[in-house]
Amino acid sequence: MPVKIRLQRHGKKGKPFYWVVAADSRSKRDGKFLEKLGTYNPNTNPATIELNLDSTVEWLWNGAQPTDTARAILSYKGALLKHHLEGGVRKGALTQEQADEKLAKWQDEKAGKVDAKVSGLSTAKADAKAKALEAEKKVNEDRIAAAKQAEADIIAAASQEEAAAEGEETAAEASAEENTEETQA
Repeated sequence: MPVKIRLQRHGKKGKPFYWVVAADSRSKRDGKFLEKLGTYNPNTNPATIELNLDSTVEWLWNGAQPTDTARAILSYKGALLKHHLEGGVRKGALTQEQADEKLAKWQDEKAGKVDAKVSGLSTAKADAKAKALEAEKKVNEDRIAAAKQAEADIIAAASQEEAAAEGEETAAEASAEENTEETQA
């Protein structure tokens, strides 16, 4: 029976969630499987992958062939490296302790890279949020300044109208006084 390590889709439309399974290659994509090896969630950044390394390596030793996407996931989590190192142990090229040490060192480096990406994403998100806040503050300050300027313009226009009205009143009074003086003379 040809066995494949492949992804089985779950989740809802637009939000996929996958199980990594060992299944008969003739079964349907989301159909019967032999063993669930882990999960893969591409909706998070970075993608969340949980994988049982021991059972995955066991299936690889039994001849299961991973699909291209499953191979990338197995490589990302170190299953293919562990499979390779166990082949070296079986041939006698290195001891089990050396193989475990190499795998642990690789996993630590990989965890450091993933943590660096997560921290980089969080700092980028915080920077974008701070930049948006600064832009919003600037827009608000401009809006307040424009409102104060408009209010000052209205007050200045009103005072000019009052001055013009007073000037007209004094001119009218002066002309009225001149008219009365002319009529009296």
